[in-house]
Amino acid sequence: MARDIQAGVFAPGMWLKQIDLETRYEAKRMEVRRALDQLALKRLVRHVPNRGYHVHTPDNRQAEEVREVRLILETAAAGSVVANATAADIAALRALAQRFADLILEGTLLDLYEANIAFHAKLLALGSNRELINIVWELRGRGPSAPVTQWKTRARIEQSNREHFHMVEAIAAGDADALRRLTADHILQTEERQPTQRDDGA
Repeated sequence: MARDIQAGVFAPGMWLKQIDLETRYEAKRMEVRRALDQLALKRLVRHVPNRGYHVHTPDNRQAEEVREVRLILETAAAGSVVANATAADIAALRALAQRFADLILEGTLLDLYEANIAFHAKLLALGSNRELINIVWELRGRGPSAPVTQWKTRARIEQSNREHFHMVEAIAAGDADALRRLTADHILQTEERQPTQRDDGA
């Protein structure tokens, strides 16, 4: 259910009918109720007494503050990610990035969401600080993910795709500073830098 909310299957503000959830997830009523209560604690859904549950709609301030904290934590992990990455890790990251790229043409938004999560899970797992990584995932789970908040256009999805490959190349080059910059751009949805004369080799 959390995955479906974050992937945009259930839109922000949408009311969640327990009987529909029981059918969708083949779960008992009490199981659905416990799941909804857990999601309410994570601020993915909101419980309104006598009315039920609806998907939480984060305000702009909350979303911005979560991005700021993620920026601090995920860029801090870049050094250990680069230091710990083996050739096998880099090959695995490239394969995951390619999986995301392939799904742009042939997959659904849910497929893209799962491929994106797989890429970032592998990348973050290379970090040395387990508590930092756990906090990052807790923050990432607080609201709708890329399909709802970021992937508004095909161009933005394709930019995210290119950023994945750039991040892998930074790791392969042992360039922690580049990985920090790329991670920040990825989180903040920074517009792609245009090539300079130096970048073009001129």
